[in-house]
Amino acid sequence: MNTKNQHRLKRSNKSKGLHPRNVHRDAYDFDALIKSCPELAPALRKNTRGEPSIDFSKPASVKLLNQSLLKHYYQVGFWDFPADYLCPPIPGRVDYLHYVADLLSESGGDIKASAQSKAKDREAPRGKRINVLDIGMGANCIYPIVGARAYGWHFVGADIDPVSVKLANMIADTNPALKGHIRCRLQKDSKHIFKGVIRDDELFDVTLCNPPFHESLAEATAGTERKLKNLGANAAKKGGNTGFYVKSAGSGKKPKLNFGGQGSELWCPGGELAFIRRMILESAEYAKQCLWFSTLVSKKENLSSVYRALKSVDAVDVRTINMEQGKKLTRIVAWTFLTVGEQAQWCRQRW
Repeated sequence: MNTKNQHRLKRSNKSKGLHPRNVHRDAYDFDALIKSCPELAPALRKNTRGEPSIDFSKPASVKLLNQSLLKHYYQVGFWDFPADYLCPPIPGRVDYLHYVADLLSESGGDIKASAQSKAKDREAPRGKRINVLDIGMGANCIYPIVGARAYGWHFVGADIDPVSVKLANMIADTNPALKGHIRCRLQKDSKHIFKGVIRDDELFDVTLCNPPFHESLAEATAGTERKLKNLGANAAKKGGNTGFYVKSAGSGKKPKLNFGGQGSELWCPGGELAFIRRMILESAEYAKQCLWFSTLVSKKENLSSVYRALKSVDAVDVRTINMEQGKKLTRIVAWTFLTVGEQAQWCRQRW
C-alpha cells in the first residue's frame, strides 16, 4: 500500500452520539410518532424514569417503532416482513449513510477535510446520479430505503436469500416514495460478494455492507439470547434511540431463533473477518468500477487483519470512521483504489 496516499481517519468531532445530520440524535418523540403511526400507542410503556418508551425486548414492539420512524421521517407507509427476519436499528443505519455521504463529499471536492470542518456543514451529493450498492440488503431493505429518502440516491441491493430479495422488492414497489430508486438482485453464488452482482458496464459511487457477525449458528444463538436477556432493562432506562437486532419470539415463550434461509444475516463460516477479507480481495477486481468500498467492522480486534488485507490488494486510501451509538462503538472501514486526482475526475464526470 502506498503510505503516502493511504491514511486512516477517525471522527474529528469529540462529541458522543449520532451523526450531526441524523434526525434520530434525540430521544424519540413518541407523540409525533403516534400521530404518524397510531398502531404504536398500545406498545408504549413507562421506563424507569417515568418517561414513555417501549419494551425493547419485544420484537413486535421494536418493529412497530421502526414502522413509525419510517412513516414519520421517510414517508414509507409499507414496511413489513416475517417475524423471523432481522429487524434493524434504524438510527445506526442512518449514521452509516451520513458518514459515507461525507466521504463522497470529500471526493467531490465540496469540502476540505480538517479538524475544524463540521459534518453537519458538508454539502453531501444528492440525487439518482449517486449509485450505491448494498451488499446483504436483507428483507428489511433499510439502507436503500433511508438512502433513497434522505439523499435521493439510487440503490442496487444484493442478497443471497431469494425470499429477502422478493420481500425487499415488495417494499420498494409498494411505496410511491421509493419508486425508481431501488433495484434488488439475487446473489446466486454465496462464495462471491461482487461477482455476479456488479455488471460489466456499471459504476458505483460507494458500496455498503453490514457483514454477518458470528462464525456459526450456535454462536449466533448464544449471542442473541444474551442480548435479549439484558436488552429490555438497559434500553428501557434510556428511552432514546437505542437500536439492535431482534428475532421472533413465540407468544409467552422464550425467544427463539429461526434462521431458515436467512441465517446468512447473522453468521457465516469464519464470521465477520472471513467475510470482509473475501470482500476486500474481490473488490480489487472492480477497482475502477467503484469510487469507494465500505463495510461495518463490529469487532475492534479484526481491524489489524482488515488493514493487512487492504495492504495486500494495494488499496490507495483507507479510512476508519468511528460511530458511537450510546455505549456501543462500531466503525466503518472504507477503501478506494483511486488516487485523489482520479476521485476528482470520477466525480466531475458522474455528478
